[in-house]
Amino acid sequence: MACSVCYAAFLSSVVFLKMIGFDYGTSNCAVAVMENGQPRMLSLGDHGKYISSTLYAPSRDIIAHWLCQQLSEEQQVLFKTQRALPLRKSQNVLRELKLDGISPELSFGKAALDLYLDDPEEGYYIKSPKSFLGASGLVDSQINLFEDIVAAMMSNIKNLAEQNLQKEITQTVIGRPINFQGLKGEESNRQAINILTRAAKRVGYKDVEFQYEPVAAGFEYEANLSEETKVLVVDIGGGTTDCSMLLMGPTLKNDSSREQHLLAHTGVRIGGNDFDIQLALKGIMPSLGMNDMLKTGKPMPVNSFSQAVAINNINEQTDFYSQSNFRYLQELQRDAKQPDVFARLLKVHQQKLTHRLVNGAEQAKIALTEQDSQHIPLNDLADNLQVEVNRALMLNANSSQLNQISKLMSECVVQANCQPDVVFVTGGTAKSPVLNQFLREQMPNTPLIVGDHFGSVTAGLTRWAEKVFQ
Repeated sequence: MACSVCYAAFLSSVVFLKMIGFDYGTSNCAVAVMENGQPRMLSLGDHGKYISSTLYAPSRDIIAHWLCQQLSEEQQVLFKTQRALPLRKSQNVLRELKLDGISPELSFGKAALDLYLDDPEEGYYIKSPKSFLGASGLVDSQINLFEDIVAAMMSNIKNLAEQNLQKEITQTVIGRPINFQGLKGEESNRQAINILTRAAKRVGYKDVEFQYEPVAAGFEYEANLSEETKVLVVDIGGGTTDCSMLLMGPTLKNDSSREQHLLAHTGVRIGGNDFDIQLALKGIMPSLGMNDMLKTGKPMPVNSFSQAVAINNINEQTDFYSQSNFRYLQELQRDAKQPDVFARLLKVHQQKLTHRLVNGAEQAKIALTEQDSQHIPLNDLADNLQVEVNRALMLNANSSQLNQISKLMSECVVQANCQPDVVFVTGGTAKSPVLNQFLREQMPNTPLIVGDHFGSVTAGLTRWAEKVFQ
């Protein structure tokens, strides 16, 4: 009897470990757990269920220091060996921040964006680091920096989720696109997966698995199917668009292996961020002189305008903010027929406003979900300056991107050698009426279902976590 009492007391004190599905997205991150046979999205403190994939640090050099403080003692020892140089640099920066009365803490989500927008010239702001993980030509120090950024974001989310659950989380299935953004195919994919894996394990995930994001979204759709169905999943994320043709149904969903049911995959490095960038390019940049003429009568070169808004391309942003490019922009201003207008692009360079411009385009894109037109204020560049964008401009600006998505859907059907019974669309960008109408026109005779714009992938990853970790 005494032993039974002791065992019961022991059980009551155990904090059972939890597994999660983790959508580490280009635009937003979310996690969920399985409860009573259904995925439950977790609230992440003040961020709610979705936290924007952004990070702000008062200096890039303190990211390693902040991360080190979050790690277990065992991981700290390893990290201090692997990051000796950035950790030494961080000590000097920390002293300077203390003298200036600036907090050394990192910020995430909307708080990170607000700090950047408040003073774009100060601090270090990064949006959508997932977009850079497969980039070509990264040196070891850059790969380490991206790994630390990812680990910092994962650590923050893990801590918030554990506070919600009052349980430790040690197992996760992380979503991945068919192809990460990068020019080297499978080499880029391996690089990105390795960064994500090392980051996740560093912050305390002992078991880490991956699942294709469109497949995960399909698992969530499958949960409510009453008959076997061929589903074409179109997942339009922040950085990539992925398609999967899946054989799904009530008799299949409990299978521990689904390889034979995954009929085809296609993916392209186009997503919601690209829609924002193109809207910024075509909607905002003309007011900075993009379509103007030079004094020679030749058209203004457009490359600098494209570089300015290419916030998902580390090489383009590096080139845009280089001193040699600043001198080139000064020369262009001298040659411009309207130098006062072109001066606005110089201000973008000097005040590091590229993210601010694209954020304005992103907010306009969101507003165009509910209305036909929207103004984008550009008071940072000139008093009372604003531009108007509308759905027709958005459609025109993204015609190339939309055509590539259409081609992607067709390629997936060809690879699968069958027609879908239904098209299931997920991803935040799918909320746009412009995109929604376009997708319906691609397969007009096939029912199109729009799922939970943000939650389908997270829920499906969580369902898969229950299978692989049971």
